[in-house]
Amino acid sequence: MPFARPSRSARCRHGRTLASGLARSGLAGALLALTALCAQAQSLQVLYEAARGYDATYLAARASAEAAQYRLDQSKALRLPSASIYASTTRSGTDVPRIEDNVYGTANQATLNARQPLYNKANSETISAAEKAYEIAVADLQTAEQDLIVRLAQAYFDVLAAQDNLDTTQANLKAITEQLASAKRNFEVGTATITDTREAQARYDLTQAQAIAAENDLRTRRAALDTLVGKSNVEPRPLAVPVVIPPLTSTVEEWLSSASVDSPAVRKARLAYDIAQIDIEKARAGHYPTLDLVGSLGGNNNTGISGGGTGTAQLPGTYRNGSIGLQLNIPVFSGFAVQNRVKETVSLAEKTRNDLDGAQRSVELGTRTAFLGVKSGRALVNALEAAESSSKLALEATQLGYKVGLRVTLDVLNAQTQLFTTQRDLAKARYDLILAGVRLRQVSGSLRPEDVALANQLLAK
Repeated sequence: MPFARPSRSARCRHGRTLASGLARSGLAGALLALTALCAQAQSLQVLYEAARGYDATYLAARASAEAAQYRLDQSKALRLPSASIYASTTRSGTDVPRIEDNVYGTANQATLNARQPLYNKANSETISAAEKAYEIAVADLQTAEQDLIVRLAQAYFDVLAAQDNLDTTQANLKAITEQLASAKRNFEVGTATITDTREAQARYDLTQAQAIAAENDLRTRRAALDTLVGKSNVEPRPLAVPVVIPPLTSTVEEWLSSASVDSPAVRKARLAYDIAQIDIEKARAGHYPTLDLVGSLGGNNNTGISGGGTGTAQLPGTYRNGSIGLQLNIPVFSGFAVQNRVKETVSLAEKTRNDLDGAQRSVELGTRTAFLGVKSGRALVNALEAAESSSKLALEATQLGYKVGLRVTLDVLNAQTQLFTTQRDLAKARYDLILAGVRLRQVSGSLRPEDVALANQLLAK
């Protein structure tokens, strides 16, 4: 029996040797249909741009980073002058005994107060802490962006892997169907036993159940990808044929060196430690004096009406006054609050130092683990590629032995299942290898949006 191709091999997403097979067989119409399907499929880069504008987690991190910028601007106002205006108007009347007419008066007052800080240690440290906090928000945004890339790549290749699983399962089902029909014919003519037919029937029923499960899994994976990018019926592009995944060019020491500098987790922990040091200085500033330049400018307009020739309650006229000076505030005693605040911040700084050590160790372990994952993934792909070639040869030999009566139906079924399983595992291993490379860049902190374009080059055009 000739080798059966997957039943849905006309689809572009089936990333093996379909296009070359169609070209060799001269099926120009099918090849054109395949090309049209590839043109309609979305690339990883296109879906990444869509996810950046739709994913709630990423958008929340971006909004948080914008808010941190505004908080930083608020803190910088501590160095700038401040001014306020106070205004009032008062109408008063006085009933004077033994005077024929009452006395009335109106007072209109306005005052402008201004202050310019000249020296305030606590304010300076507050601004420095706000700058570090903004850098933390930027690191959080980078973490969210890297997480979005990983989640998108995972969902993207999950769909491709589920499609490959369904394709190989259906191809296996088709091959088993042909083998079942052959076993029935041979039994009818007396050249095979009923055992061959029953074995083929059992394998057919099992594979049919596997195809149902694979189809349901594909629907689930597609729904997850659609939800992530905010689109319906997303059609990922398969890997380009032949599949060429670039090898690692850096050593584990180079990745570790990059992680110690670029990792957002390490940067956040280091910034938190810096803020803790700033908080210590801010707490100690409770002992320091503050010096401000203060000034005021005011005006007062008074009117008065008197009766009976006895005079007025207040003199009418307009009065202006102004003042400018220095205001010095020297702390003397605050009930040991400053001393205890300093002790508290020192203890918190020790905590952030340990957190920094923990983050560095965690990133180092994660980088080593991810690096080994890429290495083992590469070895697994190479082994499965060799296994695929061996399985093809084994199937051809088994089919030939079946034709001459040296092999039974079960041998052919096992050889077919082994080939299709190997092809499925090979496709999955390739996707896992690409994802392992993405995760290595993520844990080392070197994952950038530009890396999406590099991964996109591995896909069919």
